[in-house]
Amino acid sequence: MKYTFRRGIHPEDNKKLSESCPFEEMPTGSKVYIPLSQHIGAPCTACVEPGAMVKAGTLIGLSNGYVSANVHSSVSGKVLGFEMRENAQGRKLRHIVIENDGLYEEENLPPLENPTKEQIILRCKEAGIVGMGGATFPTHVKLEAKNKINIFIVNGSECEPYITTDYRMMLNFPKEIMEGIGYIKTALQANEVAIGIEANKPDAIAAMTKELTDPDTHVYELKTKYPQGGEKQLIYAITKMKVPDGGLPSEVGAVVLNISTVYALWQAVKLGKPCYSRYMTVSGEGIKRPCNLHVRIGVPLSEITEYLGVNEGYVKAVFGGPMMGFSLASFKPVTSKGSSALLLLSKKEIRPIEPTPCINCGRCASVCPMNLMPMMTDRLILKDMIAEAKKFNPMSCIECGCCAYVCPAKRPLVQSQRLAKKLIRERKI
Repeated sequence: MKYTFRRGIHPEDNKKLSESCPFEEMPTGSKVYIPLSQHIGAPCTACVEPGAMVKAGTLIGLSNGYVSANVHSSVSGKVLGFEMRENAQGRKLRHIVIENDGLYEEENLPPLENPTKEQIILRCKEAGIVGMGGATFPTHVKLEAKNKINIFIVNGSECEPYITTDYRMMLNFPKEIMEGIGYIKTALQANEVAIGIEANKPDAIAAMTKELTDPDTHVYELKTKYPQGGEKQLIYAITKMKVPDGGLPSEVGAVVLNISTVYALWQAVKLGKPCYSRYMTVSGEGIKRPCNLHVRIGVPLSEITEYLGVNEGYVKAVFGGPMMGFSLASFKPVTSKGSSALLLLSKKEIRPIEPTPCINCGRCASVCPMNLMPMMTDRLILKDMIAEAKKFNPMSCIECGCCAYVCPAKRPLVQSQRLAKKLIRERKI
């Protein structure tokens, strides 16, 4: 039996480009640019001044609210100053510019032995850990759930096409990930742990199953389908529980974290390492050498493309996966805690077709995992009928891209949902 959810799609996974590539270290240039906002919530306040000497792991940005996350230097060297730079979404953010001295001296937290629930949550907060699958929600907030947590679900599905980071981590670090799972189970006081992995990763399923020691921890083989890794879809696939519309997983007694986040927490607890580097996939037919990289935070994407080489003829650069990622206007943005992938895609890979009027086929509604009607939101937003659009519940959209993928008219349906959310919030409808 393969566990799954209702609706969804089956896009080409295109993982063969990088799935057999072991991790390699991305060289860090002479400067890094550390964003003070790498998470959902309040931006950090800089706690270093120009001229200060820092090490890898030095706290340079202090969380500025409950839903926020500390930021640390990723290299050792000298703070040169501050700079406003665009991130992948085109937002101007304050960055701390640090000159890399090439020594990579570290300033870590003390490792924890047999940590308590409170110690694990505090360490998570100190280390600035966020959801590293792309959502970047501060992890300590999830661990401090007010409701009783019955099941902790580890998201190893990695359903986005091209991305192979979590897959390689399950092959390379299964023992460390299992230890991290144990820490999180302690922090949540959860009764059960479920590790969900898609069926197209049999070697990862085998590697994680081999490390099982806790009788209350189980590996679930998930059907290969997109968006299997969505929180609500994953919870339903494994438990058949439905998270209330507009609600949080904790309301049904569940918490979901992905593999990269679990590994980052293991590093913070076991090694005392703050979150200042991560693993990411660089792929697509536009990259000469697709691979999986270990990269420090604050490295310009231009340095990554120079390192791996670019094939002529690529037509789109995407930050993140092709379904939920963002098209890049340039390679000036830098790596951050949420940098799961960088894709350079050819014309064949993206099928560039100009949008045409909706033909009312209903395909977008038939595949939507949230049971929405994206064509109605798209139609009403174009007419600036925001109150009417809200009736079709765009706030519940998870922006998975299933609707746009199947649309024969190639309508920009995800962008319409995003715009609807933005306007509903701005106009307080």
